Amino acid sequence: MRAVVQRVLSARVEVEGEVVGRIERGLVAFVGAAEGDTQADLDYTVGKVVGLRVFQDERGRMMRALAEVGGGLLVISQFTVFGDVRRGLRPSFDGAMEPVAAEALYDRFVAAARATGVTVQTGRFRADMRVHVENDGPVTILIDSRRTF
Repeated sequence: MRAVVQRVLSARVEVEGEVVGRIERGLVAFVGAAEGDTQADLDYTVGKVVGLRVFQDERGRMMRALAEVGGGLLVISQFTVFGDVRRGLRPSFDGAMEPVAAEALYDRFVAAARATGVTVQTGRFRADMRVHVENDGPVTILIDSRRTF
């Protein structure tokens, strides 16, 4: 499972002109499931996203997590985080999980994030979404449950 996480001042997602999710200060997580992802991958990724210490403390250091600053989490399904361009310029998405299973895992991701007590908003799975993000920093972090960097 992968998540590209951005620290934001605000963010919203629209589907067909309707706002379906909105947060103020917090994190936007673009989340994708890989073929073969398990509950362990989900648990790892949720824990990292919710626990990221990317908010500044009183000394200006990134030491605080989402719950400590009362921030929101906007979760967007994004199979394209598995785009592979090692063999050319057109991305291959062969590593992404098939949509039915991916949606179930995405729903479990959202439920697990909500269970931590943070406020969670979402986009709409498989919809054509417009995501509006006001980056803070910018701070962007890649989380991959299977890869060590």
